[in-house]
Amino acid sequence: VQLQASGGGLVQAGGSPRLSCAASGGIFSFSNMGWYRQAPGNQREFVARISPAGGSTNYADSVKGRFTISRDNAKNTVYLQMSSLEPEDTAVYYCNLQRLRENYWGEGTQVTVSS
Repeated sequence: VQLQASGGGLVQAGGSPRLSCAASGGIFSFSNMGWYRQAPGNQREFVARISPAGGSTNYADSVKGRFTISRDNAKNTVYLQMSSLEPEDTAVYYCNLQRLRENYWGEGTQVTVSS
């Protein structure tokens, strides 16, 4: 399984970029997908998660109401729609695929929010 995240960059505060993560391999539609982030000097932290069919989602309190996770199983892609960005959202964003005991990470995409 390989995960390729894209959509990051320099964004102004209040902006609404969308991150994408495309997965290779045949287990995407059977897997929980998540987004995590890591800011400089901090540990990687959970952002959002979506169940295999997309019927269940979870969010970190810090992004609840501002970020939306979704997926398109036909395209093997998970998305993170971000809105009302704050400088504190600056981090490298990683997508994660989890199924049973399997756990995969992408390389991450940098999101920098300017005030």
